[in-house]
Amino acid sequence: MTDKLEVELTHSEEKPQENFQIRIHRFFGRYPPIVIIAALWLLFMIFVAVFATLISPYDFTSIDLRTRLQAPVWMEGGDWNHLFGTDDLGRDVLSRLIFSIRMSLLIAFLGTVIGAILGTALGFLAAHFRGWVDDVVMAGIDFQASLPFFIISLTLLAFFGNNLVLFIGLMGIYGWERYARITRGLTLSAITHGYAIAVNTLGATPIRVYLRHILPNISSALIVNMTLNFPGTVILESSLSFLGIGVQPPLTSLGNMLGFGRDYLTTAWWITVFPGVAIFLATLSMSILGDWVRDRLDPTLM
Repeated sequence: MTDKLEVELTHSEEKPQENFQIRIHRFFGRYPPIVIIAALWLLFMIFVAVFATLISPYDFTSIDLRTRLQAPVWMEGGDWNHLFGTDDLGRDVLSRLIFSIRMSLLIAFLGTVIGAILGTALGFLAAHFRGWVDDVVMAGIDFQASLPFFIISLTLLAFFGNNLVLFIGLMGIYGWERYARITRGLTLSAITHGYAIAVNTLGATPIRVYLRHILPNISSALIVNMTLNFPGTVILESSLSFLGIGVQPPLTSLGNMLGFGRDYLTTAWWITVFPGVAIFLATLSMSILGDWVRDRLDPTLM
């Protein structure tokens, strides 16, 4: 009797530990560590962007030529007043990096959302009207897919000049053709399904059918495309700003910082390395999350 009681107590002590191990195993099976790290980094960057004004040690436009090209704190000549050093005009690199993250993420987010809305709307129009409307939309898709968007961007900026609103609109045009192609294909398939036919039979308007019934059923594919389109938008903005035709002073962005620091790579590497690392980690983290979201939402991969 005593031995049986001891065995039951032993099992009762081991069971919570086993359950905890099972929960940990299931958690990391569902959320791999690399995905958790990527998500935490993106959340950190979003936090920095939202509270940039509060956490920035200096005004990112403040110039002090007496401290120009000062090294980071851990290098010779650095001090705690400028943790990441200063640039060629004596501006605090950390402060500029914080506000550059805000600007780059804002432009990439708005560009991705605008592109998703524009492409989805055109995809619905092409699937609904067919005929010449479909031909025009598909011709636009083929035209943009056939040319590097970087060349299109340079052409538009050369003709229309540059300001922040136009630049964000340009980022919104990037990638719209993928949303339109996905929406058109999935909508043509969805309108033949029973639920869409039933709703049409009940007298629902086309807008209600598309927005209330078809859009939720194709949203997973659109969300996956947004997560994969976001890194490309960040890189496009950084490339244009690096060339001096993107975000213009006194505003700053990650690409803008790279462009200003390229002449000091051998003497003041910190001006370009820190924004370059931020671009790399932001795009890498979003790509990892995009792949994970695709694996979770795509039924063919489950």
